[in-house]
Amino acid sequence: MDDGPRAGGGLRSRQRDAPAVTVPLTTGPAAPQQLHRGMTLIAAISLFIGTRDAWTRAMTSHPPVAGIISVCYAGILVAGVLALITRTRRALTRVDAGVLLLAVVLVLCGYWLNHAGTDEGVLTAQAANQILHGHPVYGQPWPWLFDSSSVGITKTMAGGADYTYGYPPLTALLAAPVHAVIHSTAAATLVTTGALLVGAVLLWLLLPAPWRSGATTVCLGFGILPGYAYSGYPAVLAMVLLVPVVVRWPDTGAGGRLGLPGVLQALCLGAACATQQLAWFLTPFLLVGLYAVRRGDLGPRLALGVVARYTGTAALTWAAVNAYFATQDFHTWLQGLLLPLTQKAILHGQGLMGISYYLTAGSSHLDYYSYGSLLFLLGLLAATLLFVRRLGPAITVLPWLSFYLATRSQDGYFLMMTPLWLAAAATVPASALASAWQPRVPHVTGHRAKAVLAAGLVVPAVLCVTVAAASGPPLRMSVTANYVERSGHRDITALVTRVVNTTANRLTPHFASRLGQGASAWWTASGGPKSLAPHASATYVVKPPGGVRRVPGGSHPRFYLIAVTGTPMTITTTKIPIS
Repeated sequence: MDDGPRAGGGLRSRQRDAPAVTVPLTTGPAAPQQLHRGMTLIAAISLFIGTRDAWTRAMTSHPPVAGIISVCYAGILVAGVLALITRTRRALTRVDAGVLLLAVVLVLCGYWLNHAGTDEGVLTAQAANQILHGHPVYGQPWPWLFDSSSVGITKTMAGGADYTYGYPPLTALLAAPVHAVIHSTAAATLVTTGALLVGAVLLWLLLPAPWRSGATTVCLGFGILPGYAYSGYPAVLAMVLLVPVVVRWPDTGAGGRLGLPGVLQALCLGAACATQQLAWFLTPFLLVGLYAVRRGDLGPRLALGVVARYTGTAALTWAAVNAYFATQDFHTWLQGLLLPLTQKAILHGQGLMGISYYLTAGSSHLDYYSYGSLLFLLGLLAATLLFVRRLGPAITVLPWLSFYLATRSQDGYFLMMTPLWLAAAATVPASALASAWQPRVPHVTGHRAKAVLAAGLVVPAVLCVTVAAASGPPLRMSVTANYVERSGHRDITALVTRVVNTTANRLTPHFASRLGQGASAWWTASGGPKSLAPHASATYVVKPPGGVRRVPGGSHPRFYLIAVTGTPMTITTTKIPIS
């Protein structure tokens, strides 16, 4: 019984003997979050990508630029150290700014080494030149621009190519005064590269501090977007104009008034739509999301008013940019703006169309890929309206899913808009849409029923793509090659091709070769009719561009002859015998 008091006394004794804990009256600067350190470090690492190639080129042609790049290497290493040892948030933000500055310098060095541009830059520079001289921009073919082998060309399924300007005019308008001083494609590439740098800085400033180096990474790191800017892609400028539009977009029109920020966002949206067609695909998703958020806190009438003023401001901006060109020749202007959607360009990309292009012998219903792409876009838009609280944070990503089903599904459609993904991830949390309005669907309750409904919205798109992928080739082709031996290698001088039309449609085939993923220039066909009647057959002598085509090396080259038609869109693929 004596143990109790002694135990209590021992505890009190130990408490008396313990050292006193001193509580500071003030706390020091807050330490950075580990996430912040990681973002800064990733941004620094991303600057290594492509830098060695630039340094190698510079050592050959511009040694002072190589020296600048070498200094940037040192800066990247120092930034990596500072990202891990800096003790305060303010100091780490300064490191972020230093990494951004390094990225800007490297992009400028890259531009100095490579600013000739590709087909998009060449076309934009020519359009700027037309504007300077008061000449029409749309509907004017400029085939001489593509004489250089370094300038790509968009071939069409009708056996031709597109030599006209097919983008809204804002990039060309901005490039026009530059072209008055710099009489080359560099006028266009300077505008897009400058826009990318401005966009990177703008996104950096608009993001919360821990996310800022993410802007450096996605805009200037990895070497991806700078490459598109050096090429003169108008989509780069469109992306930059969309940055202030999507940052904290649920705040637009809060309280029922657009205010100056909302008006500026609407102006940027209209300008983006007047720059490149990709902005058109984001716009309906943004408007649906904005209406749902505002209706959730203002009611239907006030929400509709906010969205109407926002849309009207954007539309007036778009119209003001296009007015001069529309009044010149409305029909050709409209055709030019719709050209990427109507030109029926030859298959290209990494999407589902590859089933018919790379994996099977072809398809007689390629148009169904386009139908599926459109239906998928509409299905995603409907799902966003119905489930905006869940899908709203992904509004900047959803529109690009539809391109995966299209006949032109190249990765640039996804890559060039990735900074907008980051902007939404950093500034549009799910909580910002928690009170957004969602229409009630009768008899659809519970997560399972909603998932079934969402899946049902994309079923028509899936069915269309299935039709396209499962359809067989419209032509049956057998090929015999004529060769000539030259200096130890073999050249093809002609292909004798027996073609049978297995469909009920009259088809006009156009021939090209394919080695790997890309199609060659068109081969000339003779000996058969221009168009092949239903179930008819003919023999064509098909000759390569320039008269000869070298047989590719390797034990099993994937060397094919393709025959495509524009209306309806079809493709037939057969292997070229090389032994």
